[in-house]
Amino acid sequence: MPELQRLRPDHAPALFTFEQENRAFFAASIPDRGDAYFADFDARHTALLTEQAAGLCHFHVLVDTDGEILGRFNLVDVADDSADLGFRMAEKTTRRGLATATVLHLCTLAATEYGLTTLRAAAALDNTASRTGFVPTGEEVQLSGRPGLSYVLSTALQV
Repeated sequence: MPELQRLRPDHAPALFTFEQENRAFFAASIPDRGDAYFADFDARHTALLTEQAAGLCHFHVLVDTDGEILGRFNLVDVADDSADLGFRMAEKTTRRGLATATVLHLCTLAATEYGLTTLRAAAALDNTASRTGFVPTGEEVQLSGRPGLSYVLSTALQV
């Protein structure tokens, strides 16, 4: 059973592999991170851990029993008891319900571990997993040229 883990320094090699192996898959629906992301990966990973230690963000990876990273799930721009939720899943793990289950788990962690009361997200109209438990705000957004909506969730409903 995959486990959601808080991002740590030792996740770097598996996370780098995850990003490389899924780069084309991600680029089909979200902006590509670019070559600089991969060239500067170690420095970027360290910077994320610094942000996390400062309480500005909460980064997580979904790890299988072999240590392979199946997805990343992030709570970013933490302020005023709220944060933005974002995630990406490996291509081979889509359509299995893992994203939905992990988002629900992260929403509970947001409330119980991080003291967050509100989460925001944006999702393409065809991305139903992202909507689980979130309520549309009515604000339309563009995500890599695809129509989407903004969503909000009160984490009090998750505990």
